[in-house]
Amino acid sequence: MGTRGLRLARMMITFVGLGFGFAAAYYGLPLAEELFGADLSGTDRTSIVTLITVLGGLLGYAGSVPLLNSILRGTSWAENRLQKMPMQDMLSGVAGLIIGLIIANLLADSLARIPWAGTLLPTAGSVVLGYLGLSVGIAKREEIGALVSLIAPRRLERQPRESAVDRGVKVLDTSAIIDGRIADVCRAGFLEGPLVVPGFVLEELRHIADASDPLRRNRGRRGLDILDEMQKIPGASVQVLDRDPGGNVDVDTKLVRLAKTMKARVVTNDYNLNRVAHLHGVKVLNVNELANALKPAVLPGEEMNVQIIRDGKEQGQGVGYLEDGTMIVVEGGRKHIGEQIPVQVTSVYQTGAGRMIFARPKANSDRNVKAVE
Repeated sequence: MGTRGLRLARMMITFVGLGFGFAAAYYGLPLAEELFGADLSGTDRTSIVTLITVLGGLLGYAGSVPLLNSILRGTSWAENRLQKMPMQDMLSGVAGLIIGLIIANLLADSLARIPWAGTLLPTAGSVVLGYLGLSVGIAKREEIGALVSLIAPRRLERQPRESAVDRGVKVLDTSAIIDGRIADVCRAGFLEGPLVVPGFVLEELRHIADASDPLRRNRGRRGLDILDEMQKIPGASVQVLDRDPGGNVDVDTKLVRLAKTMKARVVTNDYNLNRVAHLHGVKVLNVNELANALKPAVLPGEEMNVQIIRDGKEQGQGVGYLEDGTMIVVEGGRKHIGEQIPVQVTSVYQTGAGRMIFARPKANSDRNVKAVE
């Protein structure tokens, strides 16, 4: 509010104070005379009314600044809340408010007939029922949306409506961006549709990039570099969405709320976020699951060459790795640490962290076969 507007508002509040002071003196003075049995002259009455009116104006002028500051703070708070509130919540709240006010209006005549409090009850009922309708409307937004979709005309149902899922919108998580493999998947053309990076995810990346820990700082800077690289990939659509679901919650919760509101998928490699998203009915594209699905299938009995790197947990075991990172546990491979030997697969296990292969040296396998023969 500018200086001119502030002066005008203070002037209006001062006039309101004058009006309240005059009304209080004009209607209150006869009651005071009757109560105390006083008989004032016309001059005294005029003086008292003038004095109380001036006092009302002074109180209005003195309290105008705190009052205006309170109004501005309340308006700013309401504006921020409304900007962060999803459209579905806003529409459901307005619908609940309207229904509450309609019910209050229907009850107004009956409430007005109650003695003593009849003049106040209709107003109080409108405030209470309006607030209840607003609160219930926001809390039951999903049920209201489902009800509206059921009673909508069939011709609207026949019209094709392209949702975020139909357009293939995917919301990127911080872990998937820092991991970096999402850029290779995007470059290979296996991700269609817009890739959305929420503003709070970008802010988290910036905080990680400014961290004091060198490892954490390098991870954050790598994530920012990956985003910059993805925006330069031909045919890729990487968009930064400056939209915050609001609330004092962590980034994962905001991400799930945003994806649920947009009806989009979440791209991540965070196991906990994966589970939380599934509990909320949000579809997840897990980069780790994609990597495991693309690993070549290995069957028992197949042969391969493996370099034994270290010893295993059990006695005599050696551990090696394939090029894709799959761990191979070789029975009796401890004595071959540092060597590359041919092995034969005995079994394959799929775990939550990935695939694990058990094998034994091919020479031992051949000797066992000959012994059996």
